[in-house]
Amino acid sequence: MSKRSAKLEIWQKRLSDGDIGFSKEVEKMDDREKLYNGDNTLKPLVPGDSNKDGSFKKTSHVRNIIFENIESQVSSAIPKPKVTAMREEDEPLAETIERFLRNELDRLPFEELNDMCERTVPLQGGVGYLVEWDNTKRGRDTVGEIAVTAIHPKQLAPQPGVYTGVRDMDWLIIKLPTTKEQVRRKYGVSVRDESESEPDMRSADGTEHADDAVTQYIGFASNDHGGIDRYTWVNDTELEDLEDYQARRQPVCRQCGRARPLPGQVLPYIEREGISSGDEAGEPAKYDGGSCPWCGGSEWTDSAQEYEEVWLPIVTSTGMEIPGMHIGKDDEGNAVLEPTKIPFYRPDVYPLVLQKSVSVFGKLLGSSDADVIRDQQNTVNRLEQKIIDRLIKAGTRITLPPKGRLRTDPEDSERWFIENPADKALIDVYDFSGQLEYELRYLAQVYEEARQLLGITDSFQGRHDATATSGVAKEFSAAQAAGRLESKRTMKRAAYANLFELMFKFQLAYADEPRPVFYKDFKGETKYGIFNRYDFLCMDAGGNYDWNDDFLFSCDSEDTLASNREAMWQETRLNLQTGAFGDPAQTDTLIMFWTKMEELHYPGAAATKKFLEDKAEREAQVMQMQAAQTVPAGAEAPGMPVPSTTADNGGMPY
Repeated sequence: MSKRSAKLEIWQKRLSDGDIGFSKEVEKMDDREKLYNGDNTLKPLVPGDSNKDGSFKKTSHVRNIIFENIESQVSSAIPKPKVTAMREEDEPLAETIERFLRNELDRLPFEELNDMCERTVPLQGGVGYLVEWDNTKRGRDTVGEIAVTAIHPKQLAPQPGVYTGVRDMDWLIIKLPTTKEQVRRKYGVSVRDESESEPDMRSADGTEHADDAVTQYIGFASNDHGGIDRYTWVNDTELEDLEDYQARRQPVCRQCGRARPLPGQVLPYIEREGISSGDEAGEPAKYDGGSCPWCGGSEWTDSAQEYEEVWLPIVTSTGMEIPGMHIGKDDEGNAVLEPTKIPFYRPDVYPLVLQKSVSVFGKLLGSSDADVIRDQQNTVNRLEQKIIDRLIKAGTRITLPPKGRLRTDPEDSERWFIENPADKALIDVYDFSGQLEYELRYLAQVYEEARQLLGITDSFQGRHDATATSGVAKEFSAAQAAGRLESKRTMKRAAYANLFELMFKFQLAYADEPRPVFYKDFKGETKYGIFNRYDFLCMDAGGNYDWNDDFLFSCDSEDTLASNREAMWQETRLNLQTGAFGDPAQTDTLIMFWTKMEELHYPGAAATKKFLEDKAEREAQVMQMQAAQTVPAGAEAPGMPVPSTTADNGGMPY
């Protein structure tokens, strides 16, 4: 048996164990999706409360309170990063990290991710975020970008028996629906003859097999020395087997074992025939691809590298200088040029962040809102069907004699012939109005019961709240609901904090080139900076290089209030009126006010701010002219020309 097939069997056994241990939860997920989509099945309440063939009855009308209550909790607010330095001297680096993460929130499709996860988390109890480094992405001066993907809980095969979190697992598996062509392009392996093993991964309620689709399995496992291994396969076809997959891998020469230089990298002096160390002007040689510059070999292989070779000096923003090449000695004692070696940074963490709804002891995922109000949804469905039946059956009924042939059309003066006087007493009219008082009262009680279980009020949903008679009372009522739902928001912020930390670590490990970042200063003007991973390089007391990742990641607390833009607009206006920005009559104060309104995306704020800035510039020019006119003739102010005075005779100076 080959090593590859043995490794494949190990991971297939892990997949089977994970599926078995997670199977009951997956079955609930499918049922929750049906409820969220408006399942019309009526769960029996007593024996015999089903069809004659044993199947469940159906309702013709569904009031989907599960959908309504989940949708009322959806928030489009995306938590903003807050980075705190552990040391005072690292505060500028913390600001750089924070600005970089805010830029990444704008670049990545977090609006779409958040919109989907806001529904998946309360419905299924959790969701995952997979963080990867996509080296195929190319910028103008950069190679590689961070990629974030939302992972539905159905796509997980976690290690059985571990419920405290992903970080405590020895291994976990992610199932990704993809296409055969994407697998070929990414891994260079053909899976044309493979079939799709789990098509239900492509949809919440299951789907049919697709000829061009396959299910890709990605397994992650922690190894003995603290690293993370990655194994990828489709059915019985191995795609990838990487030990310490987060370590830096570079092409190395098969002949001499030296790392392949990057295109354009400066080469040291090389004494080898056919390799030039520079041109006549003394410019250093640069590697432009091709064979190995050290030995001339043409075959390369990938190998994990512990150290990065620095040939040219690097000065970081903190003022530390990383020396470049220097004179050393080879094994034979000859003087040679050697680069400065610094260790590559490795995150050594699972690339999956799990966001829970509400933590539950003994469960990997959190509590599901659909499970909490499942019984109430079934009761509402039954009541709705009963109300419909009663209304349909309501109307007017006429009783006639057994042999009566009496017309009941709307014609006037119609003659009726009755055989005997007793038949007349059998003629009567009965009205069935369909009284629904008790049904509607109980329906309202069940609906309110479901909302109370989730902590949702009328004010929180934006509905009419008869108990709140003023604006302040409505805000207080909404705040009460927000307090009961604060646990879900806390878990969301905790997940995003872990996500921010993971994104920073991936950027620190793989972003070789400086990355531009932009931000707005206190004046609202756009400023530009860079994220350079070498700025996070430090040296310990023993002269060894190490990476500084001692930062605390959290979410900015202002995002909760900032998500309510109308409230923020009102608060900003109040600050202007109370003089918090300065004298409201001053142009500078108004510019500050409209700068804040522009940050809050108030319509037309940018144009108003621009108008006031032009006005302030004109006012400054007028003040300079007035100041110049007050200077006496012959007395020149420092740095200001003497103004010319004019007479009434033609405006000529005198």
